[in-house]
Amino acid sequence: MPPRIPIATYRLQLTKDFGFAQAAALVPYLDQLGISHLYASPFLAARPGSTHGYDIVDHSRLSSELGGDEGFAQLSNALHEADLGLILDFVPNHMGIGFSDNAWWLDVLEWGQKSPHAASFDIDWNGLPYRAQPGVLLPILGRPYGDALGSGEIKLKYDADEGSFSAWYFEHKLPINPQRYGEVLRTVLSATGSEQTPAGRKIIELVERYPGRFAPSYNQAPEYKRALAAIPEVAQIIDNGLAAYRADTENGFPLLHRMLERQAYHLAYWRVAFSAINYRRFFDVNDLAGLRPEHPATFHSMHVLVARLIAEERLHGLRLDHIDGLRDPAQYVRRLREMIRRVRPGRDGYYLLIEKILANGEAVPRLRADGTTGYERLNLISRALLDTDGLAPLEHIWCDFTGERASFREILVAAKLRVLDTMLASEFTVLTRAVGRIAAGHFSSRDYTLNRLRVALQAYLLEFPVYRTYITAATTSDEDRAMVRGAIGRARASWKGPDPEIFDFLQDAITGDLAHNPGFSAPRVRNFALKLQQFTGPLMAKSLEDTAFYRYHRLLALNEVGGDPVAPTLSLDDFHREQVRLAKDMPHGLVATATHDTKRGEDARMRILALAEIPHEWREEVVRWSVLNARFVFNDATSRSPSTGHEYMLYQALIGAWPFESIDGNFVQRMQAYALKAAREGKLETSWTNPNDIYEARLSDFIANILHRKHSVEFIEAIGAFAQRTGLLGALNSLSQLALKLTLPGVPDFYQGTELWDLSLVDPDNRRPVDFAARRALLEGYPSWRDLLETWQDGRIKLALMCRLLAIRRTHADLFRNGDYVPLLVEGEHARHVIGFARSFRRKKILVLVGRHFARPTASGRAWPHDWRGRIVGAQVYRDLLRGGIEVTPQLNELFRDMPVAVLAEA
Repeated sequence: MPPRIPIATYRLQLTKDFGFAQAAALVPYLDQLGISHLYASPFLAARPGSTHGYDIVDHSRLSSELGGDEGFAQLSNALHEADLGLILDFVPNHMGIGFSDNAWWLDVLEWGQKSPHAASFDIDWNGLPYRAQPGVLLPILGRPYGDALGSGEIKLKYDADEGSFSAWYFEHKLPINPQRYGEVLRTVLSATGSEQTPAGRKIIELVERYPGRFAPSYNQAPEYKRALAAIPEVAQIIDNGLAAYRADTENGFPLLHRMLERQAYHLAYWRVAFSAINYRRFFDVNDLAGLRPEHPATFHSMHVLVARLIAEERLHGLRLDHIDGLRDPAQYVRRLREMIRRVRPGRDGYYLLIEKILANGEAVPRLRADGTTGYERLNLISRALLDTDGLAPLEHIWCDFTGERASFREILVAAKLRVLDTMLASEFTVLTRAVGRIAAGHFSSRDYTLNRLRVALQAYLLEFPVYRTYITAATTSDEDRAMVRGAIGRARASWKGPDPEIFDFLQDAITGDLAHNPGFSAPRVRNFALKLQQFTGPLMAKSLEDTAFYRYHRLLALNEVGGDPVAPTLSLDDFHREQVRLAKDMPHGLVATATHDTKRGEDARMRILALAEIPHEWREEVVRWSVLNARFVFNDATSRSPSTGHEYMLYQALIGAWPFESIDGNFVQRMQAYALKAAREGKLETSWTNPNDIYEARLSDFIANILHRKHSVEFIEAIGAFAQRTGLLGALNSLSQLALKLTLPGVPDFYQGTELWDLSLVDPDNRRPVDFAARRALLEGYPSWRDLLETWQDGRIKLALMCRLLAIRRTHADLFRNGDYVPLLVEGEHARHVIGFARSFRRKKILVLVGRHFARPTASGRAWPHDWRGRIVGAQVYRDLLRGGIEVTPQLNELFRDMPVAVLAEA
């Protein structure tokens, strides 16, 4: 059996081209690396062609595209034979909807609130204005509804096998409620003159068998459909008669419109989603609808297959995706723990991780999980390796080059306003109406108008500093109350209106305290408080990660998921204190340095991080490059392509991704794809919803021109020479990052392919196929450290360090799983260039030292560092575990003789 707490995890992105069989073939390689658990992307049945698996359409089946039951058994058996565990990235927050492959969603469209699955989706059934009956808005049309209807793009069809009617909009199936079948069938018979035919009489007999406006019922409908399908020649009559609903016939347009208006859905142009959608989405993705696992039947249905795999010991851990999207995450994790105990009675605890993004200094929520997926640790490592003395010069360079004068906070506030006004405007309107109904229902607050409440709530959201609070229907923690009070206080201080007391009401509504105030509707208060928490996470993610990070370019290495580009300086003492806390409070969370969601590859990030060590040289190079490339910039009185911000961003991205070998067409295309995504995410010159084709074309041309090997020889040589230096500094940073990941408190997590240098950019660039055959071949044997240094550019030195550290971790599993963290004292000239600590458990102790701030020891990236001055304060002799246990002295010059990483045991 694999250990409950992993030694190390390896993340695989499964796709139709790399499914269960390919993962099974990789198991011996993972075992040879020293990995204990395969950490897989979602593999339940998702939308056909899914590249990520998060658009699940059926929780009860394994993905057939990945290999189905047979393929999964092959993977499971291979893992069992190697004694490796399996962790699943599970998606409890949402499902893929639209199209024709989600049975739950189709049932909801067919029956509305009468569907047993209606409670599974987070739908505000009464949220559509000017509509007599409840319904769900479907913003799936590529043009306005009237145009789509009039053009004949929406068609009414009959399924002869099912005996059912559906409207179809291209690949989108829109079931017709069976209680409207009688109307359709009478129209069909009249249009074809088939009332007196044998088939026609049977159709009329069937319709009259279910009299009444609300017949057939939900339970009667399957028999109704079977009976209709069984009538001889019925399919031909219906197919001919459905011409009456065609848009090009005299009455077809109004007939089809009337039929659609009587359904439990409301078809709309996709742009309507920005202001009127009434189901909770995953962020702003229309075809991912929010689930309600707090509903007991939904929870059970979602977890039937997962529960079975856990009971069969085929699944050894769960990573819970987007936990902040749930109404009550604590309740969900509690129910999940109870389910796991039921299916595996008498066995040890179960490994649970939450995908949680923490703000700087924010504590992990109390959710009974083993830890997070590691973004906060990623950023701690980056900040520990960062030379903060370079940030002020970099700020000046960024501002001088671009003319940007706004602070990062001002950029973030502007981004939040943009998101509130556009992509999340629908959800914000729902929340405003909800708090407006609460206010209108009590004499003390009825004068707070909807408009004033909207402005006040917006002011609060602009000041809210984290992704969410964890208020429940029953309690509000002191931490959450303080968080709300602080944001309310800042919003009140900025308020210019005559009614600042509105914030007293708003604070009590957000904390749920109004529910205990007589006269207020407790259910409405609780519903608002809980739904607001589901909103703040997407708002922060879209504003911070997907907007502000693409507008503020002081140092891209700090613009990372879970990061704060302007976080306070992290001293070594601060870093050590945080690791001591993590060893005590969250020793088993993941330590990640790259994921499928990070903004750039872990080694590209380390290269860019090194710019803080040579800011003045960076300034000279950027100025030089901008002069060389000025001829490729489109500039007139009203616009510049690319903008100065995008040009500055591109130079950093090029430094991060610059290949060790010569550039080629693939590299140019990757940079163009990255620049396009970055520009659209920034939402200034262009965006996903309103693309500026002219700007985007000029941006792409600029990249093609500056990387053209004939037209830009001087620039390519100049940036290539500088990239060699930042490449060395970045490689040294990366080796230190790798050593920290493998020895700090927590479970090291490796993203696929990062055994060698990872110079990828944001997805989809970081999800390209990995050449595992080449990596397997490199494991056949290692040269000496000295030989690896000679060819460090090929990445073998990173792979070798990873394997040797994993071997040490396996040998001393208890120490790294449960050991304390103790800072080491290093003295001498290069003391500030070293992070030193010990991991100790019972009588065992291992010492770790890694280098940082390499510009000075390398002559600004021109030579591998060898001359280190300083020593560990402590014993006089140690055993070097990376070099076969040879005895060494505490002198840095000896410890870092080959590379700036040392792992020691006392002799």
